[in-house]
Amino acid sequence: MKTMNCRQLGGACDKAFHADTFEEIAELSKAHGMEMFQKQDKEHLEAMGRIQELMKTPAAMTAWFEDKRKEFDALPDD
Repeated sequence: MKTMNCRQLGGACDKAFHADTFEEIAELSKAHGMEMFQKQDKEHLEAMGRIQELMKTPAAMTAWFEDKRKEFDALPDD
């Protein structure tokens, strides 16, 4: 199991996510993002805006996603 926080995954806070795979941690982060969107949390909405800008350029989004996957893979197990 590995741990990354919201900020490491492009978010706006230090909420920790624990998962065995990058896909699992991405899903946990996504669920957290949806919760923050529903709460209209300003900092998270700004972070989501930055990700939306990346999504406009598929190559940039793919590179960002792969960088996050490499960061996850390089983490030691908890």
